[in-house]
Amino acid sequence: MIAAAIKIALLDSGYHVNHVGDGDAAERTLRSDFYQIVLLDVILPRCDGLSLLRLLRSRGDWVPVILITARDARADRIAGLDTGADDYLPKPFDIDELLARIRAVLRRHIGEVKAELGNGDVILDPTTRMARRGERCELLTASEAAVMHALLSCPGIVLGRRELERHLYGAYKNVDRNAIGFLIHGVRRKLGADVIRNVRGAGWMMEKRE
Repeated sequence: MIAAAIKIALLDSGYHVNHVGDGDAAERTLRSDFYQIVLLDVILPRCDGLSLLRLLRSRGDWVPVILITARDARADRIAGLDTGADDYLPKPFDIDELLARIRAVLRRHIGEVKAELGNGDVILDPTTRMARRGERCELLTASEAAVMHALLSCPGIVLGRRELERHLYGAYKNVDRNAIGFLIHGVRRKLGADVIRNVRGAGWMMEKRE
């Protein structure tokens, strides 16, 4: 009921809204689509809000997040902010206050300068997920950008499949063994077959180029 009321209020205020009801669905949605802000309940089935937020930040996804929760203890607020939340709003709350907090977080986010990552050949903007290589400028999916973020954070270093899986999926289990290879194929299709180097039996790397 609360989610339905928030969705109506956001739609009335001119926002485009997508609502999912559990943490796993939220993680899948945030991997495949781009969002300007996330309203995240702490108590969710399948994957709680704090665990999902921790996963997003660990893989370099800095989408603004406002935590919404019935827990209003000081320790809970500190835990949420330390995990990477941009704001923390306890229930019950006024819709007008929520809208004001959304506007404030978006203003702060727009004003932030996010460091780009590069290796002398490719430049990745983690905020927009745009990757530039020569004359090419391509929008990556959230998962493709997460792979690039991991590899560009340590150019010249080989990362294995398990390391990349931990970066993208955290403690999630039952990850398809071919998932990383599929994402790397997608990056190569957009930026060139030689953009990511295979190291036989070890993993993948982005070469450090001047």
